[in-house]
Parts: sequence; structure tokens; C-alpha cells
Amino acid sequence: MTTESTGKGRPTPKRKDAQAKLKVSSLAPAITKDQKKAAKLAARGDRAQSRVAYLRGDENALPARDRGPERRFVRNYVDARRSIGEFFLPIIFVVLVLTLIQIPVVQFAAIALMYVVLLIAVIDGIFLGRRVQKLVHSKFPNSSTKGLAMYAWLRSTQMRRLRAPHPQTQVGDEIN
Repeated sequence: MTTESTGKGRPTPKRKDAQAKLKVSSLAPAITKDQKKAAKLAARGDRAQSRVAYLRGDENALPARDRGPERRFVRNYVDARRSIGEFFLPIIFVVLVLTLIQIPVVQFAAIALMYVVLLIAVIDGIFLGRRVQKLVHSKFPNSSTKGLAMYAWLRSTQMRRLRAPHPQTQVGDEIN
């Protein structure tokens, strides 16, 4: 037994060469730039179709948080009514502009308006949530109402135009 170590008989490969060797698999066929471009375009088209189906409200295209007849009922119920919450964002913009005015009374009134609208939106959300849970429980007796109140309130605070999926009902429609 000798204490001398014999080398591996070849130089250590450069890192760049070793990583390149790992990236190129002998099992995978070489993909051309045109094939990559075509695959990208196809994937982009699939995503666009999925987005359109999601915005339209197709059940298969919806994420888990929006699926089910209960959630559809809640969306339709919320979309068939007006609420102060959907006007909160434009009101905040007005408040921002009013606070730029260097008159303390106007600034105070603007901030007071913001808090009043916020309080009304929260109270409306509480009543909306209770009403939605009661209606869902009567319409779908075996289903869980967990999370529906918050779902309804959050949807009611979004501007109608920006809701996703898009509203399926008009304001004032009767929801059964």
C-alpha cells in the first residue's frame, strides 16, 4: 500500500463546461428557436382564453375560492345591489385631493369624510355578510357558509367595473 495518491488521470473540467453538460440532455431533442417561439405563442393564447373564461365566470376556469353554486349566488347577490364600499376608492381619491388644499377645515372635513365612509362600508359589510349567510343557508341547506360573509363584503368593496369574474347581473335584478 502506498501513501501516494494517484490522480483521476484527467484535468478537472471548467465550471462553465460542467454546467453546460448538465443543461444539454442527451434524451431531450434539440428545440429550435422557432419551436420555442411557437410554444410561447400557444401558451400565451391558452392563458388569454383562460382569462376570458375566468372573467366570463365559467366554473372550470374559476380558482377554488370562486367555485361552487354558493359562491356564484353570493356574487350575483352582491352584484345586484349598490353599496357604499364600491365608491370608497373614488372617495379616497377625492379626499387625497382635498387634503392638498392648505385650509385646515377642508383637510379635516376630507379626512372625516374618509372615516365616515369607511365606517359605513364596514357596517354595510357586517349586515351584508349576515344576510348572505342566512340566504345561502336557506337556499343551500347542506352547504357550509364559512367564509361567505367575508367573500361578499370584499366583493362589495370592489368597484363594479373591476370585479373578477365580471358581474353576471344588473343592479336591481331579483336574485333567487
